Amino acid sequence: MITRASFAIIAAASLLAAQQTATKKVRLNNTIAKLEKGEAVIHPKDWMFIDMEHGPYLIDHLQATLADLDKKRDANGNLSITPIVRIPQDGDEDFRWTVKQVLDSGAQGIIFPHIESREQALHAVQAMRYPAQRDNPHPEPAGKRGWAPQRAVRLWHLNQDEYLQRADVWPLNPNGELLALVMIETAEGAKHIREIIDVPGVGGVLLGPSDLGVSLGVGPASPLPKPAAEDAIQTVLKACLDRHVYCAYPVLGGEEELRKRLTEGFKILMDFRPQ
Repeated sequence: MITRASFAIIAAASLLAAQQTATKKVRLNNTIAKLEKGEAVIHPKDWMFIDMEHGPYLIDHLQATLADLDKKRDANGNLSITPIVRIPQDGDEDFRWTVKQVLDSGAQGIIFPHIESREQALHAVQAMRYPAQRDNPHPEPAGKRGWAPQRAVRLWHLNQDEYLQRADVWPLNPNGELLALVMIETAEGAKHIREIIDVPGVGGVLLGPSDLGVSLGVGPASPLPKPAAEDAIQTVLKACLDRHVYCAYPVLGGEEELRKRLTEGFKILMDFRPQ
């Protein structure tokens, strides 16, 4: 016989199970979803590199690009290709306003060029985060992003409350859907790599082999990096692997280099071979 007390216990257990099921949200950022499974992600198949550093900073062009990606959705109704934008400002410049405009447009990741210190990486993470709400278990680093995500809400197919919960940096916030990638492309950045990647909220490191070679005085990659630049690349990669931080690389040397970088442990690749 099921007593009233037993019924109450069963009902409570059922309610808890339902709540747990409800909190298991489908991942919106497919690049993050694949990284969580241990898979590599490769541009342009898995994610789109939208360059607003060496390309023109045109916010209307970005919005048109996002509108085109809006037509390419997976079975869950999410963007099948993750839009990740490289902003124009270097780490020692004021980039908060740019990050705000890019994220408000609906981007799911930001690439920060020429990061050379822990302080610059910290500012990058803060620019991507909203101020912590009272129920946020990950309040630091304190966010500084202003609130006006109407375009992003439409692109992500969420309401504003849901967007506030999901628009945070991963993996610091396991439910976050934003990826912060800091670029290491100078000798100074490589020198400080361990303190940079120790900043909570940094989702990965993107190597810039040509700028790194120029910084070291040996010239750009053509297409492979010079030995001195390769040594610095391996130093950065080792630090990332030691700290379990994702490392990204722009492949210029074709299929052989792509296989080499995957074998070395790079998980985020940019394949620049002609498509």
